[in-house]
Amino acid sequence: MTELRKHTERSRYEVLIDGWVTGFAEYRLVGEAVMLPHTEVNEGHEGEGLGGQLARFALDDVKAAGKRVIPMCPFIAAYIRNHPEYTDLVDPQQRGMFKL
Repeated sequence: MTELRKHTERSRYEVLIDGWVTGFAEYRLVGEAVMLPHTEVNEGHEGEGLGGQLARFALDDVKAAGKRVIPMCPFIAAYIRNHPEYTDLVDPQQRGMFKL
């Protein structure tokens, strides 16, 4: 069973399979924005779509909180490029640096 959660004590979003953390997306609060600097999926689970699930979960959480996102992680920036419904979460003045 796959579960997504926000682990505030570790400042990251996690994906668990059968209770085991198999991937995470780190976050840092930066004023009224949330920086997403790094996403990682355990070897052996790459290519299963877990990174995309993490990205969507994190971005939906940022949106629900009414904050902006700073997608420093190349994977998160690419996810936003491929899912333009999240582009509005990035400050218009920063979109060029992330090729959005």
